[in-house]
Amino acid sequence: MTAEMVLDPPFRPARGASDAACLPPPVTRLSRSCWRGRIVTGGDRALPEEIPVALTYNGSSQAVMMATPADLEDFALGFSLTEGLVRAASQIESLDVIPGEFGIELRMFLSRPQAERLQTRRRIKAGPTGCGLCGIESLAEATPPLRPVESQLRIGADVIRGALETFALKQQLNRQAHALHAAAFWQPGGDLVLREDVGRHNALDKLAGALARAEIAAKDGFVLLSSRVSVELVQKAAAMGTPILVALSAPTALAARACAAAKLTLVAIAREDSFEVFTHPERICGASSWR
Repeated sequence: MTAEMVLDPPFRPARGASDAACLPPPVTRLSRSCWRGRIVTGGDRALPEEIPVALTYNGSSQAVMMATPADLEDFALGFSLTEGLVRAASQIESLDVIPGEFGIELRMFLSRPQAERLQTRRRIKAGPTGCGLCGIESLAEATPPLRPVESQLRIGADVIRGALETFALKQQLNRQAHALHAAAFWQPGGDLVLREDVGRHNALDKLAGALARAEIAAKDGFVLLSSRVSVELVQKAAAMGTPILVALSAPTALAARACAAAKLTLVAIAREDSFEVFTHPERICGASSWR
C-alpha cells in the first residue's frame, strides 16, 4: 500500500459479465417481535445483508471478505488499488461479478506484467467482516512505511461541518438498517461521493474504486469515515493520496502516529459543533471557503 495510485481511463467489465439481477439486495426486511416492558408487538425490521465475496486474480483467490452486496465493482477496483495489487485501473483487463451458491466472486484478470508481479508477492487474506490484516505473513507487513501525502489543500472548519451534514443525509442504506459503515469524499465544487458496507474497510475500498472509476484525484479533497480510525484505514487513505481524514469516532494511537508519518491531517471525534485535530493541523484554517 505504499505505491501512489495512478488515475487513468477506467476499465469496463465485459458486456453481460456483472449480473446485478442475481445479486441479493443490500438490505432485507425480517420479521421480529419487539419487547417494551410488558408489551410485545410484531412487525419487521430492515437488516443489512452480508455475503462472502471472493476476490480472485488470474484464477487464484487473493481474499475472501464478508461484504454488503452493493457497488461490488467499486469494491474490486478499490481493494486492488489500496492493497497495492495494481497501481492503475488499466492494469485490470477484465472484471466479472459472478454470483454463486455460496457467495459472489469478483473475478479479475490482470495485464501480464502485473500478474507476474502479483505472483511474487502472494498474500492470501481470509477474514471476517471488514478484516484488514488477516493472512499477512509477518509482523512487519502490519505497519509498512507509507509514502508521504503531498497536497496544498487547506479547508475551513465550516467546510468540515457542512460535509458532516451531507455525510449523514446521504447514508441511505444505514438509514434503513442502522448497521452499516460509510466512507465519503468531499471536494470543492463537487457532489459528495459516498459508499456503504457492513465493513468499514470495505466501505473505504468501495470509495477508492468509485473515485478511480470517475477519475477523481483524492489529493483534491478529503475523506470522511463513520467509524473509528485504525491503522489499516490510514494505510488505505494514504494509498489513495487524500491529505485529510475526517472520522466520527476516535483514532487509535498507532493510527495517529501513522498519519503524522504520512503527512496526513487527522480530524476525529467530529460532530456538528466540534472536532479534534491530531496531526498536521496546518491544513485546517479559519477561512470560510476553499483555497
